[in-house]
Amino acid sequence: MIKKLLLISLFISSTVFAQNTVGIISATNEVYDGFTLFSVHKKSFLINNCGEKINEWTSEFPPGNAVYLLPNGNLLRAGRKDGQSTISFGGSGGVVELFDWDGNLLWQFEYNDNQMRQHHDVFPMPNGNVLILAATVMTEAEALQAGRDPSLLTDNELYNEQIIEVEPVGSDQGNIVWEWNIKDHLIQDFDNTKDNFGVIADHPEKLDINFVNDGGGGANWLHINSIQYNDNLNQIVLSSRNLSEMWIIDHSTTTAESATGSGGTYGKGGDLLYRWGNPQSYGQGTETDRKLFGQHFPHFIEDGLVDAGKIMVFNNGNGRTPVFSEVLIFNPPTTSPGVYEYFANTAYGPIAEDYSYSDQTNDPSDFYSPIVSGAQRLPNGNILVCQGINGRFFELNATDQIVWEYVNPMSNNTGTIFNQTETASTNLTFRATKYAKTYGAFSGRDVSPGLPIEGNPDLTPCSTLSTETVSNDFDVQIYPNPATDLINIKTGKEIQRTEIYSLLGKKLSVYQHTKQLDIANLSSGIYLLKIFSNGAILTKKIVITNG
Repeated sequence: MIKKLLLISLFISSTVFAQNTVGIISATNEVYDGFTLFSVHKKSFLINNCGEKINEWTSEFPPGNAVYLLPNGNLLRAGRKDGQSTISFGGSGGVVELFDWDGNLLWQFEYNDNQMRQHHDVFPMPNGNVLILAATVMTEAEALQAGRDPSLLTDNELYNEQIIEVEPVGSDQGNIVWEWNIKDHLIQDFDNTKDNFGVIADHPEKLDINFVNDGGGGANWLHINSIQYNDNLNQIVLSSRNLSEMWIIDHSTTTAESATGSGGTYGKGGDLLYRWGNPQSYGQGTETDRKLFGQHFPHFIEDGLVDAGKIMVFNNGNGRTPVFSEVLIFNPPTTSPGVYEYFANTAYGPIAEDYSYSDQTNDPSDFYSPIVSGAQRLPNGNILVCQGINGRFFELNATDQIVWEYVNPMSNNTGTIFNQTETASTNLTFRATKYAKTYGAFSGRDVSPGLPIEGNPDLTPCSTLSTETVSNDFDVQIYPNPATDLINIKTGKEIQRTEIYSLLGKKLSVYQHTKQLDIANLSSGIYLLKIFSNGAILTKKIVITNG
């Protein structure tokens, strides 16, 4: 009996005190059931909640930086191709790649020479095109003519930030079908003999070419690190790290209109529709009014999710004392969808955010990433956080408790894979994104888990998670499809339950122990049907055509 008690005591002690250093750190059943995507070194990984590989893709380039899994299973990725351009700063890329699910390279588009270079982010458009963020060169003469203070031109050139929309052509070509440049939307009060002269405080829709946020006069004065697109509004959200400010612009314009202050759905051409984070940038506040500090990944929260339509952003805290990071959610005041409320001689609202997360229970600086990083609202209400400097991903529940934690076990510099019990280093990760298991990319594909990435893995922390697996190994017929009122499931297997999800992963209906589903309450559209049978899960796409 004494030996048994000793063994039990030792087991409990090891369970309590043993701590993984990489890969899966902790997991509870409150974690959202999905697959997480991230890029590191020359790999892009898709993992489950135990850190086991669902898929991986290999590029010849390190990240440059963003990566997206498309609904058809293809992977869109930015890569860093050095040696082709003199434009160089953290986040520089130069090449955009598209791989299929099996890792075959479908398209490789270079935007990379001494006059222009892709960097940081790209975005897959619903029409199949790709938005690309790039820096282009303004010569010293061009910058001075635009009204730049010569004392703020220490590199003798200035980087214009540009967004292009590219239609892929062939395996390595693309048609630029739309373009926007910040250099077309400047204002200055330095020299009335130069372009763009005016009263800065009267023109919040313009960017002061001489506001550098105490950042000096380097060419990379803006450092845009994110572009995200909202299809409902046809608007693009941008993040300027160096100015600690996010902007929204109109994508409904023509290229010609995007260079002006008129045209498009919202009547402002390519001027800024909205801005937030640092109102001193347009003469409507001081440093004490500043909200953002080197932020990353501001984006609209998707329809169907908690706080839909609000903006979520990872506020890095770089340049703030004391240093700490936080996740913010705020709601831009509007007068109608996509039209942002603004009163003369004031700053854009809101004054305060709706939600803030920072780790104040211990040392706030423990949750601090001066660069990269992001946060994502999940369909179950949780928030996935990427503390990028440490390659740390964790998930928060509704009460801000950490219900899942994972550490990227690969060096971004060398590709070295760390063993369990080793401390990872240089494992910086730009962004992590979680996809619902019902996401279209996984329909009809084998997503059974492989080995974890780290060496000598220990999956003990996820031993309490649900053991349900995703499978495609049993025959099912769904009819009629498209359907209006009822859907039938024909299979020789027992059906425990069936669930219907939106394409964004929101659970809409649950049916228990039945092979006939009443779908009359669902509106017309494309949905995903998730069938549970004896521990296996099968996902099918269905079309509903209710009037």
